[in-house]
Amino acid sequence: MSVMEMERRQVVVIGAGPSGAIASALLKRKGHDVLIIERQHFPRFSIGESLLSHCLDFIEEAGMLEAVQAAGFQLKNGAAFAWGEQYSAFDFGDTFSNGKPTTFQVQRADFDKLLADQAALQGVEIRYGETVIATDVLRAKPVLEVEREDGSRYQVETDFILDASGYGRVLPRLLDLEAPSNFPVRQAIFTHVEDRIDCEGFDRNKILITTHPTQRDIWFWSIPFSNGRCSVGVVAAAEHFEGRSENLDECLRSFIDETPSLQRVLAKAVWDTPARTIGGYSANVKTLHGPGFALLGNAAEFLDPVFSSGVTIAMRSASMAAGVLHRQLQGEAVDWQTEFAEPLKRGVDTFRCYVEGWYAGTFQDVIYHPDSSPHIRRMISSILAGYAWDENNPFVSEPKRRLRMLSDICATESA
Repeated sequence: MSVMEMERRQVVVIGAGPSGAIASALLKRKGHDVLIIERQHFPRFSIGESLLSHCLDFIEEAGMLEAVQAAGFQLKNGAAFAWGEQYSAFDFGDTFSNGKPTTFQVQRADFDKLLADQAALQGVEIRYGETVIATDVLRAKPVLEVEREDGSRYQVETDFILDASGYGRVLPRLLDLEAPSNFPVRQAIFTHVEDRIDCEGFDRNKILITTHPTQRDIWFWSIPFSNGRCSVGVVAAAEHFEGRSENLDECLRSFIDETPSLQRVLAKAVWDTPARTIGGYSANVKTLHGPGFALLGNAAEFLDPVFSSGVTIAMRSASMAAGVLHRQLQGEAVDWQTEFAEPLKRGVDTFRCYVEGWYAGTFQDVIYHPDSSPHIRRMISSILAGYAWDENNPFVSEPKRRLRMLSDICATESA
């Protein structure tokens, strides 16, 4: 019986998406040996096209900002919300946190490939078309078993594994770390269209979030790209799909037909791409780290797409993990719980509070309130721009209390 080939690498990253590319580049820039194992071949389709401003902080940290700025992606300067005839826009250039004033709306196939290519240009080795099928993290040095596309296998011994596998959730599955999300099961149906939008008042520099006229827990995204195309999707709980067409395109169009303001925006759209669906995407894990490994981004936890927080959380986790791991590899004693898991979770829980408030209607009351103060809008805009870790912002440091207080005020004034 032949002995499986074994190689030795300092750090192995599972997944070449945004969190994997950022983490590996940051570690490589510190002089570490990094190997990425990626199951797919890039470019490949991924949903989640609207970046938040905070993402650019990590792209800049990883030495990739110039390449991203030169790529011709659609500029994004904020977020707009529509419900019936109500419209509310937030400007990322006017925030409490004074973060980056703009970001981008990207077709993820191109964006993710750009980041991965930038990591490779910095010296990171990426192996595409290879799948991690087993792992042993209880040995002195963790070992991964990897399968190539031709069916052959090999093992890699490493000092540390970063799981950036996104929805693939490789280590959570292999190590039985998956935990149920406390969010209800929701489903998204989405597509890309040639949008031909000439609707008065529509701002291509913003994501448009539209609330269904009568069912406030149903919402739509419209994310324009620089090439005249647009990502369009609906998100709703399972019961709202009952009685609708099983044809995804017809189902999506039926939701839009019930929403006149969005129907006007997309009146001239060319529906040239079959719709896709993803459901039950909210996820959680029992732990973000363990002996010889840590989980990044969606591999650890995914909340909900409503505020486009997924890529931001992924990149933030990549930056934080790379910093802690660099010190560990230098021989320092580190505490992954207090230096990575807990501070990461604080920002995630801030986003969680506003996601829950959105579906409960309380955060929508705040967003659509016609007379909210500019100071409060700046604080909310900071969170919408991704700065959910800025504890100087009262809506970050005390999200539940502040949102409850504000929604009560809005409800009283509307009564």
